[in-house]
Amino acid sequence: MLETYLMKWKGKDLFDLVCRTLGLRETWFFGLQYTIKDTVAWLKMDKKVLDHDVSKEEPVTFHFLAKFYPENAEEELVQEITQHLFFLQVKKQILDEKIYCPPEASVLLASYAVQAKYGDYDPSVHKRGFLAQEELLPKRVINLYQMTPEMWEERITAWYAEHRGRARDEAEMEYLKIAQDLEMYGVNYFAIRNKKGTELLLGVDALGLHIYDPENRLTPKISFPWNEIRNISYSDKEFTIKPLDKKIDVFKFNSSKLRVNKLILQLCIGNHDLFMRRRKADSLEVQQMKAQAREEKARKQMERQRLAREKQMREEAERTRDELERRLLQMKEEATMANEALMRSEETADLLAEKAQITEEEAKLLAQKAAEAEQEMQRIKATAIRTEEEKRLMEQKVLEAEVLALKMAEESERRAKEADQLKQDLQEAREAERRAKQKLLEITTKPTYPPMNSIPAPLPPDISSFNLIADSLSFDFKDTDMKRLSMEIEKEKVEYMEKSKHLQEQLNELKTEIEALKLKERETALDILHNENSDRGGTSSKHNTIKKLTLQSAKSRVAFFEEL
Repeated sequence: MLETYLMKWKGKDLFDLVCRTLGLRETWFFGLQYTIKDTVAWLKMDKKVLDHDVSKEEPVTFHFLAKFYPENAEEELVQEITQHLFFLQVKKQILDEKIYCPPEASVLLASYAVQAKYGDYDPSVHKRGFLAQEELLPKRVINLYQMTPEMWEERITAWYAEHRGRARDEAEMEYLKIAQDLEMYGVNYFAIRNKKGTELLLGVDALGLHIYDPENRLTPKISFPWNEIRNISYSDKEFTIKPLDKKIDVFKFNSSKLRVNKLILQLCIGNHDLFMRRRKADSLEVQQMKAQAREEKARKQMERQRLAREKQMREEAERTRDELERRLLQMKEEATMANEALMRSEETADLLAEKAQITEEEAKLLAQKAAEAEQEMQRIKATAIRTEEEKRLMEQKVLEAEVLALKMAEESERRAKEADQLKQDLQEAREAERRAKQKLLEITTKPTYPPMNSIPAPLPPDISSFNLIADSLSFDFKDTDMKRLSMEIEKEKVEYMEKSKHLQEQLNELKTEIEALKLKERETALDILHNENSDRGGTSSKHNTIKKLTLQSAKSRVAFFEEL
């Protein structure tokens, strides 16, 4: 029963199922793509799935992809899921080289892709080699330079670090804003011939129809915006374009297959319809979606601000804790050093006291000996020496005794002075001991956690699990909040415009830096064309390039196409 029901499914039934599963409401950008005989085709909404030219026996793979691209991703893509799907598809097209991207822009886009995946850069987490397994740059870019993976990672990380604070959806949108200005972004190419049989390429995108040289897919020769086209039709392999100005003749071209003409017509109708819708007031559904998106963006922004405040307070608390721990450790070290100094002072005082005592005893002994020598001298003088020889010997002894007494007196005086000096040293040592004890007392009586005026509330006992007061972080969507958010958005726009010039300077700086490492012989045709455009001053945006091509009248452009 179920199998019979599924066999009756139309393309819209399968498409709607996928969209509901993804939660996608901006369905008009997308479709289900499949391949038939090496040609891309899209599932038709009003036709049964099994009525398409697909295998009835083998499983069929449908790819859910963006079929139409916005002119301005930031203004048109409302839902976050829509932005994410476009980001994934455009990123894959750049890496697969279906969209040409110059090397310096590839590095910048890679840095936003890393921000979208890893969040804010943290040197302690995102260490050297963390991008080793990531596919971030086109192989063409990697092969074009004599640079190691580490050198590429270093340059990507340098820009990645500058994206701090951007959420995933913001990083993905920045990626799309840069990618949408690449020449091949959103363009479907088809091989055609004009009336003269000249082989050309037809490009179909959100802005209109563009005619390219087969060897140059970057810069169209001529362009026809959708607002200049009145009707598009085909008969067999011949395609007919009718300009809005009826005075201008229709112009025709031929494609290789009838199936290709069907695909071209589908893309033309869809792109033209979206082109006209963008220039009208939004439908009620789109208005509701944009309102919801604004509210969701406001909620997320306020939530990010709350988390940022909480993170800042946590970091401040952790810094304070670390500072207190550092100061406590420093105080412990100071106390240990003071104890050691005190012990050394006590030992020095004891040694000096002992030495002073010994010196005093030696001085007393010397004084006693001097007195005894004096007494002996007096006794010798009093003794009568009768003979002259005895008298001479006695005089000599007296002289020697006097010399000895003088020397002993001098030694006694020196010892007394040394004793006085030792007493003075002892007094100084005791004074140093008193100061050390006083310093130790001061250290031990200091408060462990001094008051910190910068913190409004006491620190929580457990840093890793503390919560902020709910009342101080609560929020609701008031008019003032929405006005403030609008002002912040406008401010961001102004800042973005100011950064554009700086960004271009950074891109040029990186291009100059790696230019010396380029292997010229490995440049592709698109690399050479891009360099030539840059040398000619072709740094204007994709939209400006198309506008320049439409400055001539539609009639002259049609004539130019016919004569190619």
